[in-house]
Amino acid sequence: MTEQNQIRQTENQSAGPQGHTAVASVSGRTEREERTDKKPMVSWAALLDEAVSKPGFIHQAYSRFHNYSLGNQLLALFQCAERAITPGPLASFMKWKQLGRRVKKGARALTLCLPLACKRTRTVKKDDGTEQEEEFIYTHFTYKPHWFVLSQTEGAEYQAPAIPEWNEQKARAALNIERVPFEDLDGNTQGYAKRGGKIAVNPLAALPFKTLMHELAHSILHCNEQDMADTEQTPRSVAEVEAEAVALLCCESLGLPGAEYSRGYIQSWAKGEPISERSAQRIFHAADRILKAGYADKPTTTEAP
Repeated sequence: MTEQNQIRQTENQSAGPQGHTAVASVSGRTEREERTDKKPMVSWAALLDEAVSKPGFIHQAYSRFHNYSLGNQLLALFQCAERAITPGPLASFMKWKQLGRRVKKGARALTLCLPLACKRTRTVKKDDGTEQEEEFIYTHFTYKPHWFVLSQTEGAEYQAPAIPEWNEQKARAALNIERVPFEDLDGNTQGYAKRGGKIAVNPLAALPFKTLMHELAHSILHCNEQDMADTEQTPRSVAEVEAEAVALLCCESLGLPGAEYSRGYIQSWAKGEPISERSAQRIFHAADRILKAGYADKPTTTEAP
């Protein structure tokens, strides 16, 4: 990966013994300059590329940090690898204190992506031609070093909660997506998504779960659903790469087969072109929605783009 595609943090870090470089300082500045940087940046495209190139890595991140967003799961696991920290349950300083544990002296917090609700005003023109100030709320994502893994703490015994099972019916109900009978006469078609929140999976699909995730992603990203809608000008290749990348993230997270086929599918549609930063953000967002919807009663602790 190039310098522009790697992840930069406020801490000046180098690749650890495992060779993971997705969480690293790559700007070439001094350590003091890195520490005083007020706007750390994360390349989600680089994070995605690094994660999918390592079979099993996404599942490891999900099994360790499943109650966080996928982006934050991977950020946390890469930082643990960089620092040779044993991955495990993740919580803030105050949360560990509530659980009867204390952060070990000298432990350095992990940095995650944190959503902040912000207010601004804008000038709008009314029907009579006059102008007025209007307040609106938007979400701003920032990066804060506030989290520690279990191995960085000591104290009362900790019992990790069980990872909830993913349920298709619950996911589709939460996403407002209906599964309809497969009616395509082309036996090579594995599945399809239609506008109006309708998807179908070929009953003879080679990998039905992967196909289900692929079509759910199409329904969310490419079938005019709210703010995730795309325009008719979206290239077919981009849509297929995005949907299959979502399927890969979901299959790998849940430890289900299909990821190896997804990699080949993505490469065939990408034709050597890297996944853009915008697409990577959309991919993470859609995969998060699908996974969290499957156990909708389990809230996400920290959301990433």
